[in-house]
Amino acid sequence: MRILLDTANLDSIRYFNEYYPIEGVTTNPTILAREGGSPVEMLKEIRKIIGDKKELHIQVTETEYDKIIEEAKTMVSLFGKNTFVKIPVSDVGLKATKALSDMGYGVTVTAVLTAAQAMIASCAGASYVAPYISRSENLCADGVGTVAEIATIFKSSGTKTQILAASFKTAKEVLDVAVAGCHSATIGSTIMRMLIAHTTTDTSVLGFRRDWEEAFGDKTLLGLMKG
Repeated sequence: MRILLDTANLDSIRYFNEYYPIEGVTTNPTILAREGGSPVEMLKEIRKIIGDKKELHIQVTETEYDKIIEEAKTMVSLFGKNTFVKIPVSDVGLKATKALSDMGYGVTVTAVLTAAQAMIASCAGASYVAPYISRSENLCADGVGTVAEIATIFKSSGTKTQILAASFKTAKEVLDVAVAGCHSATIGSTIMRMLIAHTTTDTSVLGFRRDWEEAFGDKTLLGLMKG
């Protein structure tokens, strides 16, 4: 499963882009507003950090069809060809998705809560659908089960649309959607760290260091190999 980082915090993006195998960054109006400052300059800096080859997903703020199309075109022109236009699932959103996908733009249909919404978005030509996991769970629905349903539908239909799961509250949810057949997941900084954190791993590493130093002091294997 491909991993993207769900944040607009520049320090976090620099860190995870350097150390973790992320495929890109996703944002939305709430995430951008949380950071403050100029959202355009922030997005320019994000693109600079991750480079041209990684994906940058940016959500439209316009709500009328013609304005969504204009905003999407301007967005991709400004932030590069690997910029995916995020559009919430709705009547006008589906119309815009179809038009933009026909023009060759990458569209991520977001705020997906059901397999039916994902299916229709796929028919409209979406590159990605973004089902919300924890938000579904908070509504007493099965977020992970929804991803499994979408994966089954997409596999049966042979669509090129990919699942980009979002809205996670636990690392277990990320693992569960991976097992359910999810193609990609966008994850916040805290959950990203949780995916590799384990106290037994930490104590094992400390044990390795302790045993080595008892036998060889401050010499490293590299130092010994170099003589």
